[in-house]
Amino acid sequence: MFFTFAFSVSVMIAMTFGSAIEPKPATGAPMYIEGRTMGTTYHVTYFDSQNRNFQADIDTILVRINKSISTYDPSSEVSVFNRAGLGLEFRIPYFYQVLEKSKIVYEASGGAFDPTVMPLVNAWGFGPARPMQPTPFQIDSMRSFVGFSKLKFDHHGIRKSDPRTQLDFGGIGQGFAVDVIAEFLKQKGIVHILVELGGEGLALGKNILHDRNWRIGILDPASTENEQRSKLYVAISGMSFTTSGNYFNYREIRGKRYGHTISPFTGYPVEDELLSASVFAKDCATADAWATAFMVMGLKKSIEAVGREKNLDAIFFYAAPDGEIRSYLTPRIQTFLISEDLTNGD
Repeated sequence: MFFTFAFSVSVMIAMTFGSAIEPKPATGAPMYIEGRTMGTTYHVTYFDSQNRNFQADIDTILVRINKSISTYDPSSEVSVFNRAGLGLEFRIPYFYQVLEKSKIVYEASGGAFDPTVMPLVNAWGFGPARPMQPTPFQIDSMRSFVGFSKLKFDHHGIRKSDPRTQLDFGGIGQGFAVDVIAEFLKQKGIVHILVELGGEGLALGKNILHDRNWRIGILDPASTENEQRSKLYVAISGMSFTTSGNYFNYREIRGKRYGHTISPFTGYPVEDELLSASVFAKDCATADAWATAFMVMGLKKSIEAVGREKNLDAIFFYAAPDGEIRSYLTPRIQTFLISEDLTNGD
């Protein structure tokens, strides 16, 4: 996500929660701001007794985040690092924070989430570089310099052991931005907040207008890009949400369709019965990164992994052998399900 941050997951995610933000009430009781960033849109709803408008502050925050970790900005810190032969010193704190979060999920997922997959993302046409039609030899060559373990970093800067190693924060960047916005609003004394950016978000407190938890729609994987609908609805608070899938973002190469989720293990786009992974966690960067990891892992390993990670919940939609779309929900998320269809409003 990032000024068109079409990272491995972002484009799909940008369309995933079309109904994530509840309709703006006619009374204007909540503060509601929206804008464009990272190649997509953002929406923020919050309740503030002082009716303060923080749009300018939020836009400034998003500019700084992109200046740090956007691969679509050639002058950003991550872009400079990707071109560098060795590394760089940080000027903006966000780069280090995203690396720290990435390392945690990289290790917990056994390498399924790996931001150094950037050369492969570019090769398959899902990054800022000109797409290729990579051969098996080229893919094997690129895999030799993919691997988060090739990086060393601290609060001051980052170094790489191979000058060809590059970073793509497309699988975590939008979620991280959501967390930064929410933290800014919390520091202003605001308690009831819903932040959504490109389909990823964080719900805190509740919707005061309706005196209930925030209601979120989960995209039906049978949707088309022009006709999107929600499959399930949840009511949540104190929890982030994000979805990754391969519905809309794909390329056709030599007559074959390839999705945008690239496996760091094989170097190829993932092919699995798992259609989408909606992940719920305390913070959105974690949910974002795990959604990417689950799409790499596939259905069976994802069910095993989410069972081990006690602070995660998930909804997996997958294609059954009979062609039907079926779902797997972790036990806790089942308690958040609501039955009504929100498309007709509240």
